[in-house]
Amino acid sequence: MTRPIAALALVVGLSNPAIAQALPPLEEDPTVVSGFYAIGLADEVRKNCDDISPRWIRAVTFLNSLKNYAERKGYSSADIKALRNNDAAEDALRDRIRADLAARGATPDNPEGYCAVGRAEIAAETQAGRLLSAH
Repeated sequence: MTRPIAALALVVGLSNPAIAQALPPLEEDPTVVSGFYAIGLADEVRKNCDDISPRWIRAVTFLNSLKNYAERKGYSSADIKALRNNDAAEDALRDRIRADLAARGATPDNPEGYCAVGRAEIAAETQAGRLLSAH
C-alpha cells in the first residue's frame, strides 16, 4: 500500500466509529437500554391502569430518536433490526421492568400500583412519565 492510500485508509477509519473500533452490542449501550426501559415501563403502566394513557406521538418520536442515536454511534440498519428481533434481550428487559414495578407495588394483584407508579413517573417528568398522560 502506498503512503497516500494508507493515510486515506487511516483517516476513513478514524472518521467512522464502527471502523475505528468494534462497537459493543447495541443491547448493551446504556442510552439504548435506558430508552427501551422507559418505553417498556410506560407500556406496562398504560396496559394495567385505565386512568393513564400513552402519548403515542411522543413514543414514536422517542423511538425514532433512539434509532437516530444508534446510527450516529455507527450502528448499521442491520444492527438495529437485530436488536428489534432479539427476543432474549426483550424478555430480559421485560423481566427487569416487571420486577421493578413489583418492588414499587405494581402487581397483577394490585392494579392501583400501576397507576401510582404512572402518576409518580409523570410527576417526576421521567422519560417514561413523558410518554404517559393521566386522566
